[in-house]
Amino acid sequence: MKKLIVLMLSIVVLTNCYAQRKSKKAAKEEVAPQTEVVAPQPAEQPEVPVVTEECLVNLSLFNESAKNKQYADAVNSWNQVFENCPNANRAVYTHGRNILHWQLSQAKDEATYQKLFEKLMFMFDQRMKYFGDDQRYPTPWIKGLKALDYIVFAKNDDLMKPAYQWMEESIDGLGENTEIEVIRQFVVLSDKIYAVDKTHGEKYISDYLKANEILENLSKSSDSNLAAQAAQYKNGLDIVFAQSGAADCATLDNLYKTKIQENKSDLSYLNKIISFYRIVKCTESPVYFDAAVLAHKIQPSAESASALASMSFTQEKFESAINYYEEATRLSNNDIDKADFQYTIAQIYYSKLGNYPRTKTHALNSLEFNPANGKAHMIIGLAYAGAKGIFDDPVLSKTIYWVAVDRLNKAKQVDPTLAEDVNKLISSYSRHFPSKEDIFFKPELQDGKSFYVGGWIGESTICR
Repeated sequence: MKKLIVLMLSIVVLTNCYAQRKSKKAAKEEVAPQTEVVAPQPAEQPEVPVVTEECLVNLSLFNESAKNKQYADAVNSWNQVFENCPNANRAVYTHGRNILHWQLSQAKDEATYQKLFEKLMFMFDQRMKYFGDDQRYPTPWIKGLKALDYIVFAKNDDLMKPAYQWMEESIDGLGENTEIEVIRQFVVLSDKIYAVDKTHGEKYISDYLKANEILENLSKSSDSNLAAQAAQYKNGLDIVFAQSGAADCATLDNLYKTKIQENKSDLSYLNKIISFYRIVKCTESPVYFDAAVLAHKIQPSAESASALASMSFTQEKFESAINYYEEATRLSNNDIDKADFQYTIAQIYYSKLGNYPRTKTHALNSLEFNPANGKAHMIIGLAYAGAKGIFDDPVLSKTIYWVAVDRLNKAKQVDPTLAEDVNKLISSYSRHFPSKEDIFFKPELQDGKSFYVGGWIGESTICR
């Protein structure tokens, strides 16, 4: 007991002495100016896991099992590598994703499932951390894949906003190199958000246009499979967007009528609005016209010229509309658009001005830009059938129906979707062919002979 008391007293004395020395030292430091320059300490670098021999052994073990889809055998060795050396090899993540998918399919309860789901999401974060600079599969690509897995495996999240954000980042980072399914799901999720939150309207439209542009470009890819899939996805998203209500002309006008004036000096913004209104066929909207006028003043373009043409047509200023469509044709870099502009001019000449020779001229121009435009052949056939003054002879005048039917047959050959309408016209025009009695007195019109229909028509046909 006596020894214990002595020991405690000694500790107290030593403690007091130490405190006094520390106090004196602190006081000295406060009084004395510091002359020594302390070098700045480098920022602490993140520790890179060491890839040990044990890691390499486990890497080999799970790699073989996973390649053979023996995921149960791969789990333990994969966990060892993922936890201890996540930077060992990209296979940690390519096979790890499949392993976790399998584990999720085997989960027996919600707690286990949720834990595995969180691990799957963390796995993508780790891949971005250690392999995000991979040239072929960079961080934006990984985010897209993470979003797709979130959509598949997340529970009780109808709007999937985290996935929506990751997909947007993926698209912004990769553009046309984005996985095509990411592009599709991005618009689908934006549509879901808009369905419950109408303030998302402008963003939804922006998302649709972004995806639409990429898919439109991909649909022209030299890779036929990719082009076909992109065209299919584009058509599907067009339907989704059309059914959303966001594409309603009145809805768009309410959304953009003030923004047009707010952005009246922003040519890029104005052209996007013009293009969008054309896509959703709201070309009679005053907002569309206002945007076109403002954009055309800044810098004439095919989009603004075609919008002004549409405005002129609505106002029944047909000559002005034709001039603007001609300007749109000159300014456009897209042959399909050029074909459409020229075909529209042909329509104006046919239905509004009754000028059939000019109808034919512009329909032929349209076919130069797009030989698959069956409607151009069709309108030439209509113009031929309406032609007057080609022949003074009433029997010879009936030969115009032969060339009209020739054009109608070409129309349905290049565009089978026109067959129903074309066949009705052919049936009608065939009743006006020269009769046997007519031909009896016209040996040049004998069945099977070639006959030239002159004038502005200028085409040969076969008598029948």
